[in-house]
Amino acid sequence: MNEQQAMKEKLAALRVEHRDLDDVIVRLSEQTPIDQLQLQRLKKRKLLLKDMIARIESELLPDIIA
Repeated sequence: MNEQQAMKEKLAALRVEHRDLDDVIVRLSEQTPIDQLQLQRLKKRKLLLKDMIARIESELLPDIIA
């Protein structure tokens, strides 16, 4: 398996985890009482995943010289 294919698979896994975290955050915020600490940790993890996704996407796209 080449490096680009491995990066695509990692990207797909990160996107799934990001989407799953979004669902967990929505469900958690609907519960009473709201666990603010856990909610904050999940949102921080989601943001980290978003950054990782953006970094991999930028590595997969070729540089365009304008």
